Amino acid sequence: MVRIGITGHSNLTEATAELVAGELRELLKEQRDDLVGVTCLARGADQVFARVVLELGGTLEVVLPAADYRERKVKPDNAAEFDNLIANASVHTMPFTESNRDAYMAASEHVLSIVDKMVAVWDGGPSGGHGGTADVVDAARERGLGVTVVWPEHAARL
Repeated sequence: MVRIGITGHSNLTEATAELVAGELRELLKEQRDDLVGVTCLARGADQVFARVVLELGGTLEVVLPAADYRERKVKPDNAAEFDNLIANASVHTMPFTESNRDAYMAASEHVLSIVDKMVAVWDGGPSGGHGGTADVVDAARERGLGVTVVWPEHAARL
């Protein structure tokens, strides 16, 4: 069994999400029989990854940053997608009551502690705040985890 984690931008354009999904399919198809995808299930890269893992027949594990994550961070236009993905996953909720930057980084650190390698949907820029994509990539590399960066040509963020 191969456990692969995801970190990435939450503000992908629709066209970029499609490009990323294509690259993730190619990247993950080799592990389809024993794939476990581990994600915090944020909008954007995390949810694209989760859909691809399930599409390929893999197992999905979700690490929620805090008890209030769904009610506080999931927007109405993303609620059905979030609920569908989480219904098809095993879920671990971090011991934070409130979703904030510390909870996000702690959740990402937990992901890093239980995976064999990471995928980062990342444009290479700095984090927009503590616990952002660049911080998670740095933390993964400090742990010696392999990180595959996915940022297709013509990719863009909102």
